[in-house]
Amino acid sequence: MHYRLYEPGDFPRLYAVEEACFGPRLRFSRSYMRQILANPDSAAWIAEAQTESAEGEIAGFAIADWMKADDETIAYIQTLEVAAKHRRLGVGAELLRRVEASTRAAGATLLWLHVDERNDAALGLYRAHGFLLLGREEHYYPQGGHALVLALPLAPAAGG
Repeated sequence: MHYRLYEPGDFPRLYAVEEACFGPRLRFSRSYMRQILANPDSAAWIAEAQTESAEGEIAGFAIADWMKADDETIAYIQTLEVAAKHRRLGVGAELLRRVEASTRAAGATLLWLHVDERNDAALGLYRAHGFLLLGREEHYYPQGGHALVLALPLAPAAGG
């Protein structure tokens, strides 16, 4: 697996993963996805499976953005997605490590996210990486699904 930062030419393959991972009511729109990817205060990491073609298959991706408020930078994981055939191989864990490093390098002191309370695999990943439960949001997802709010306090980047 090859990990690298997102490039605009990746969008069609990246969005194909979005469509495979989420049904129409849950997925980000193309325009919203382009908007968060274009944010200069964001980092998007790609996991690319090596294939015979010049362009590898996108096995997964993660997007986080951050903002400064009251002299503190807070980061949010917009999404972390892994295509079904690449799950349980450590792809999500590596994407999470890279997003965490990028947000830490941007000066973030906290990284947080929403996760479907029924997504045991994602919850296990985040808990294994030290994320703590902050709360629960009722009816966060379309069709009434509830989200857990998790957060990870970040130590300053080395040398920062």
